[in-house]
Amino acid sequence: MGLKVGIIGCGSIAKLRHAPEYKANPFVDEIVFYDRNLDRAEALAAMFDGTVAKSVDQLLADPTVQLISDCSSNENHYIFSAKALLQGKHVLCEKPISLTIDHAKEILDAQKESGKKLMVAHNQRFTWAHRKAKEIIGSEELGKVLTFRTTFGHAGPEQWGINKSNSTWFFQKERSGLGVAGDLGIHKVDLLHYLLDDEIEQVSAFQGVLDKVNENGELIEVCDNIACSLKTKKGRIGTASFSWTYYGEEDNSTIIYCEKGILKIYHSDLYQLEVITRDGEKVQYQLESIQTNDSQTNSGVIDAFIECVRLDQSPLVTGNDAIAALKVVLGLIEAAETNRVVTISSE
Repeated sequence: MGLKVGIIGCGSIAKLRHAPEYKANPFVDEIVFYDRNLDRAEALAAMFDGTVAKSVDQLLADPTVQLISDCSSNENHYIFSAKALLQGKHVLCEKPISLTIDHAKEILDAQKESGKKLMVAHNQRFTWAHRKAKEIIGSEELGKVLTFRTTFGHAGPEQWGINKSNSTWFFQKERSGLGVAGDLGIHKVDLLHYLLDDEIEQVSAFQGVLDKVNENGELIEVCDNIACSLKTKKGRIGTASFSWTYYGEEDNSTIIYCEKGILKIYHSDLYQLEVITRDGEKVQYQLESIQTNDSQTNSGVIDAFIECVRLDQSPLVTGNDAIAALKVVLGLIEAAETNRVVTISSE
């Protein structure tokens, strides 16, 4: 008997990632869709041969639904994910886990109380290039990590959102909360924690609304660019830039500088991972193409979530991992707003 999955929120992330990956997974029998806009739920149910729930409560009360993907907008995650866990469902929550630490902790408390699995969809950990890079860094064949730089930028969520317009919720402060820092930045913060086996401890940043306007032609309420300086607990220092205004080409590259060489990740069109040693030797890996907004490949997130539920394993991205990344992003925004260096709380 296969698994029955519920998806809350039927926007682009559900349509392009969650639903097709559940549909392709051999252990999933049925998907139930809920969206406050019934037409959207019905459209996805038709597309993926699923059914529709008329309310969140109806979906969560269904004892045959074992797994929930929370693909709602950011401000609702703590409501839906916590409720689903307390109703005995395993939950995959989209990132960021929440907009505040207190709300994120409500989800973690619900997970502890329920004993069910909670995974957060920080999908950068799942790419082959990042997994290989972590293996190389961990082996210390290039010596210790000294410094790093990373970026994540594309032409903006209005190109990706379900209605392909400037009215996207990503531009609204009460729903998006954290702008490009919470949309793209949080992914790379989590990735740095994963790759370096370390946590960012101090940050400074500049942010701005450089170009994006809403449907009324006014500058949006959240940052469309943020440039950051980062220091980790183990003393590595590096930089990060996140942008919704990389017009022409997406950039999701990371460079790690070690004692004996350099790791370049998604820096070359041909090779997803390049190792350049101190004496100039190059090792180049063709592993896969990364998911971009224009090129949707299997992220591996859904398969990993189902695997951890089926085999009773710890999720690859835990609630605590997600809170650690959220703390850094909130620290970056505070640093940018106050023009000072912010130390990230470890509590």
